[in-house]
Amino acid sequence: MTTAAQPTQQYAVGSLVHARGREWVVLPDSTAELLVLRPLGGADDDVAGILPALEQVVPSTFAPPTPSDLGDQQAAGLLRTALRIGFRSGAGPFRSLASVSVDPRPYQLVPLMMALRQDTVRLLIADDVGIGKTVEAGLIAAELLAQGDARGLVVLCSPALAEQWRAELYGKFGVDARLVLPSTIGRLLRETPYGQSVFRPDGAYVVSTDFIKSPRHREDFLKNCPDLVIVDEAHSCVADTAIGASARTSQQRYSLLRALADKTDRHLLLVTATPHSGKEEPFRRLLGLLDDRLATVSLDTEAGRRLLAEFFVQRRRADIRDDFGDGVHFPSSRDTAESPYTLHRDYKKLLDEVLAYARETVRAADGALQQRQRWWSTLALLRTLSSSPAAAVQSLKTRAGVEEADSPEEADRTGERTVSDPADSEGAESADAVPGARLPAAETADSPDDTPGHEDTAEDDEEKARLIAMAAAAGKLDGPTRDTKLKKLIATVTGLLDDGYRPIVFCRYIATADYVAKHLTKALNKKGTEHPVAVASVTGELSPDQRVTRIAGLTGVDEDGNPPADRRVLVATDCLSEGVNLQESFDAVVHYDLAWNPTRHEQREGRVDRFGQRTDVVKALTLYGADNPVDGIVLNVLLRKHERIRRVTGISVPVPQESESAMQAVFEGLILRGEKTAYEQEGLFPQEEAATAEQLEIAWQSSAEREKRNRSRYAQHRIKKDEVAAEVAEVRAALGTVEEVRDFTRRALTALRGMPAPTKQGGFTVHTDALPLGLRDAVSAALGPRHPRPVVFHYAPSAPRGEAALTRTDPVVAATARFVLDAALDDADKIPQWQRPARRCGVVRTKAVDRPTTLLLVRHRFQLNLPTRRGGTVERLAEDARVVAFHGSATAPVWLPEDEALALLDARAAGNTDPKFAAGHIEDILAVLPTVLMPALRLRSAELGTHLEASHHRVRTASQARLQGLKVLPQGDPDVLGVYHYRPVATITQGADA
Repeated sequence: MTTAAQPTQQYAVGSLVHARGREWVVLPDSTAELLVLRPLGGADDDVAGILPALEQVVPSTFAPPTPSDLGDQQAAGLLRTALRIGFRSGAGPFRSLASVSVDPRPYQLVPLMMALRQDTVRLLIADDVGIGKTVEAGLIAAELLAQGDARGLVVLCSPALAEQWRAELYGKFGVDARLVLPSTIGRLLRETPYGQSVFRPDGAYVVSTDFIKSPRHREDFLKNCPDLVIVDEAHSCVADTAIGASARTSQQRYSLLRALADKTDRHLLLVTATPHSGKEEPFRRLLGLLDDRLATVSLDTEAGRRLLAEFFVQRRRADIRDDFGDGVHFPSSRDTAESPYTLHRDYKKLLDEVLAYARETVRAADGALQQRQRWWSTLALLRTLSSSPAAAVQSLKTRAGVEEADSPEEADRTGERTVSDPADSEGAESADAVPGARLPAAETADSPDDTPGHEDTAEDDEEKARLIAMAAAAGKLDGPTRDTKLKKLIATVTGLLDDGYRPIVFCRYIATADYVAKHLTKALNKKGTEHPVAVASVTGELSPDQRVTRIAGLTGVDEDGNPPADRRVLVATDCLSEGVNLQESFDAVVHYDLAWNPTRHEQREGRVDRFGQRTDVVKALTLYGADNPVDGIVLNVLLRKHERIRRVTGISVPVPQESESAMQAVFEGLILRGEKTAYEQEGLFPQEEAATAEQLEIAWQSSAEREKRNRSRYAQHRIKKDEVAAEVAEVRAALGTVEEVRDFTRRALTALRGMPAPTKQGGFTVHTDALPLGLRDAVSAALGPRHPRPVVFHYAPSAPRGEAALTRTDPVVAATARFVLDAALDDADKIPQWQRPARRCGVVRTKAVDRPTTLLLVRHRFQLNLPTRRGGTVERLAEDARVVAFHGSATAPVWLPEDEALALLDARAAGNTDPKFAAGHIEDILAVLPTVLMPALRLRSAELGTHLEASHHRVRTASQARLQGLKVLPQGDPDVLGVYHYRPVATITQGADA
């Protein structure tokens, strides 16, 4: 580097200055009194402020390469990629892409385009399960942060999903968020200065919604909340539950969101695959968070639908299927099937006895309240017995939740929440406990009634004895001999494993999941089994952290570095049916228990049938009892109708509100009147129940047709996603492709003595102890001083703690690129030559050219004047690395198209070149750099600026964003980082070199 004379006190944005012994780039927001500077080639974390009045600051220019600092054929490619990996804010229209490691599909750009047209971003992203809502929300967040439209970020989610969100934000979007959970708040408070809040408006956080809604933390959070909020599973915050603990939880969540939304300049992204539960009120409350008008406007009018389309995006799988035609990991289809079994005679006998008991107790009830209490307690017993003997035994020993109800209406609300699967419940997070069937007058012998003043009657004693006998009979059904459902499951899972699938078995209750896991483990791992099977159970009894650990133990590498078992089965309750990504480790779902809501089946299957699934055809199997009337009702009234409507219309819509009354009517026919329903055939219900079921189907079909009509509007087909995708592809190509990053990291670490070795799972390992000290320290800083050795590098876009992902945003990859770039730019005499794998000069004999050709690696700087959402413009500085090439002499260059210049990076040496001869050629080229080549490079900067401005213009036009004041202006002369001369292989050798 060279320095000039003492400067004036004003520096242009993008100009170079020398201070503190190094070169810096002047950033926007600099004034004559305070210079905001970034080290040349440095990252945003290295930005510093310097007061020229107190420290010497002089203008500087970028020094040209040294002719004698020659590298081999890889030097140019390594230096170029190292430079581009270091960019954290590209000059293209999407500022965030330089810090994003995920390659978005075209459809995932649509919500981003919608966000760019809004002054304050308010969106409801309601795409189908498994097609990437997290990525869509993350792209919007990253862009708002990169553009300066948002200062900070908070994600509100279930504690079970908090770690997953944190990993996604960090691994894919470069956002290092802090977890705010009951388990972390103590440490966070200790780390926070006294009197200050854990939250800062410019911070990034992933927060448990239920933790932060409590009065103890709510006000502090609202006062210091960042200006960008993402709400995951937003439907759980507006559940239509009138009273009880569940209602209070939902109301507190909604109150929190309402307070956040009332701040009109706060960006709010609501994310859910099930925005509409079938009930209108919760849906309108959700929409009202985006815009008050949406709470009341008629969506049956064109004006109402047009207003909603400004804030709402919802795509079905069919809408985005074409975006996955290029080999991207996304299942081509879902193979679904029903798998019936016949109850063992002992099981059928007990089920008939329970039905008779239910009929007698409900009919004998004294008053409406007791009748509803008995109704729900017997229905709980029927459902648990249909699930498993273990669940039935536990239900018979557990008090009924409806016992505390003070009115029939309260009993119904409690029963629906604890026994059914209501669509608008707060979620499956804690809904897998076995519902009780015992009422005070029916205490069992091992749990005597302690109600004051209660005296047993002969009838009470008889009922107790009856319940004890039923519990004993249920206990005797344990195991595949009498439990034919379990026997069917063992055969089904065995078949899936033999076909190469890795299934998840979903159960309704904790007791059933543990029961199934125990028997699967025993049946699949009998003595002498050639291929043992790993089985694990995950239920709501485990904390979110324990669930993650349990799944990792089944699917991850063990402590000795051994890969996970290929033959594995996960047994789970619906605590894993929402939000949790399991597609990388499992590819089939077995519904062991029928959900009483088709949406729950969709959510279960969405754990494996989603973006990132490598198996082309995933499987979903539904077990049901062919002679079990409870299963028959659920299948005929709900599940089969839902599937038929989905196949006919292509729309999967939530169950209408009428479903609850329809289910009640059919169950009443079964229990109260003892009518035999035809569970194998549809349409054969008794007349009254058939009419109710028909009304449900009509309402359901009407809802589906309405959804189908609005599908195109809410899928936002008018946004030209393919044009925007082309702009994104160009920006990503300028920043370095995934393949380039992988190749660079492997080549660089090979040259730096890391000895990469391939792994079975894809990627490679590196021995960091042999790396140069500076890079070794940087790796330890990124992974922690006690990180595993050797370091594992993954091809996946994210990696476990202590390991690295081969993406440009990974801290270890970034540290490697920074080391390679700094070593190339430093004086050659300062560090050992083997620590400089990239060089700024090179002369290569190659068959890739037929005449002398020169390649220049050039760094351009641009000032971006970007229109803001609220008027005016904001200045940003961006860099861009390009290669240019010319034929012939440097005094009369014939410039080549960019694609021909890029092709030279792959040229391979085919002969040796004398170093003195090579240095002479580089000297000749550098001699005319200021007079001949630099004017041409300035012209290239201007052309590139015009091209980039047009790209910004196209994207802003597509998103209907502001254009006034948009400018992309080159700043100063471009930097020539590398000069590489290619000569054809000599056909006749004359002397030392021809």
